[in-house]
Amino acid sequence: MKRLFDLCLALIAALILSLPFFVVWVMVRATSKGPALYWSDRVGRHNVIFKMPKFRSMRVDTPAVATHLLNNPQQFLTPIGSFLRKSSLDELPQLLSIMKGDMSFVGPRPALFNQEDLIALRTQHGVDALVPGLTGWAQINGRDELPIPDKVNLDVVYMQRQSLWFDLKIIVLTFVKVLRRDGIQH
Repeated sequence: MKRLFDLCLALIAALILSLPFFVVWVMVRATSKGPALYWSDRVGRHNVIFKMPKFRSMRVDTPAVATHLLNNPQQFLTPIGSFLRKSSLDELPQLLSIMKGDMSFVGPRPALFNQEDLIALRTQHGVDALVPGLTGWAQINGRDELPIPDKVNLDVVYMQRQSLWFDLKIIVLTFVKVLRRDGIQH
């Protein structure tokens, strides 16, 4: 049921968002060197690595680490990178990952391949059995501001409470958070 919901919603969203997708694509290409999409190695269900697309908000020479681990992340942003991140428009290409089945609309955010502490803690608590999401319970309860143990505890709460209704609640709350730009640090 969840996969069918994800697929239908992703197709509808892709149709509705095709014009903004195109505009962002052109803006990224026009304001910085390199491809419009950045393909990030992420940890999926059962810790399988998959390629997750995002609109590129950082320069092509940025180290492949979590943004909060960079000494001065602002120095790596493209001219429109901050806007893309604050508006969450950089996440639009993840609809492709949802259609493919690597991601869901709701689940724990996929860790970077090198976030060993987060991966280990999620595995220890069984969260690795979930399909990662575009948004999740941890996302709407702190996003970038959460320490890893708190993030994993919220992922466990999601795992225990997951249902279509809980997913819908998280999706609605995500829109509210994005509009308010809550919990976005970069």
